[in-house]
Amino acid sequence: MNLHGKDIKIFTANSNKQIATDIAKNLGLTLGDSEVVTFSDGEISVSIKESVRGSEVFVVQSTSQPVNHHLMELLIMIDAFKRASASQITAVIPYFGYARQDRKTKARDPISAKLVADLITAAGADRILTMDLHAPQIQGFFNIPLDHLLGVPILVVHFMERLAENKEDVIVVSPDLGSVTRARNFASRLDVPLAIVDKRRQRANVSEVMNIIGDVRDKRVILVDDMIDTAGTLCNAAKAIMEIGGAKEVTACATHGVLSGPAIERIEQSVIKEVVLLDTIAVPKEKQIDKLTILHAGPVFAEAIARIYQGRPVSPLFS
Repeated sequence: MNLHGKDIKIFTANSNKQIATDIAKNLGLTLGDSEVVTFSDGEISVSIKESVRGSEVFVVQSTSQPVNHHLMELLIMIDAFKRASASQITAVIPYFGYARQDRKTKARDPISAKLVADLITAAGADRILTMDLHAPQIQGFFNIPLDHLLGVPILVVHFMERLAENKEDVIVVSPDLGSVTRARNFASRLDVPLAIVDKRRQRANVSEVMNIIGDVRDKRVILVDDMIDTAGTLCNAAKAIMEIGGAKEVTACATHGVLSGPAIERIEQSVIKEVVLLDTIAVPKEKQIDKLTILHAGPVFAEAIARIYQGRPVSPLFS
């Protein structure tokens, strides 16, 4: 692809090679030739094995676990491309780590999301392309352009195809108050009602379900969130929806499957019928249980990259 004198090249580090391959394939390209290795002392080495002088480079790397290692891979790759005279470098970050540390919740807290934004900018990135930031205001942490894609349109299409016209007993539920806007958007697109689970968090990664706002009795529930980390909130919400609310069944969906700690065990033992995720984070084979359904976000990222390269708006992808 070469529309304005600059060729386009897609590179990836090690966090999520599958989505990078998918993006390149949808653009009719092959991945750029590079190698990212870790020395025995933990230091990272990057080798770019083809010329990128004057090229528009897109580096695909989710900053998923191990977060710090994958973040350093991204920073070093960006630096390598900058020093190799790439004309423009876009960091394509399907999942942006540290996004939950976006504000001070108590005295002397860091704002780590802002620090990471500064590091990526200082490394030499000219633009950011990401999906479903945990806190949308993180867009303002960057002093370079940021395109913020949404996972909801991909998930809604999946459920529209599955439900067809049989939506009379379907309701969308937000697992907590922080996800209400996302769940409302999802419910509006699917044209079904909305309910909310009100919970009180006792400490980090532990939550207690208190109340269900809305009628879910005898309904097929779709729980909507931006990410599933330890799955505590999700599974507690599903349990309350079934036991307190009297729902018929519960399906969950989210953009990012962090799936850390006891997440898989909790999902397997929960009342949740199915969990639908996007492949913004690579799910290891040992975590790919029958209850998980993985959808591809690569085509949306590929379309966004094509629009950025061609100087066209990205906003039509939101609808």
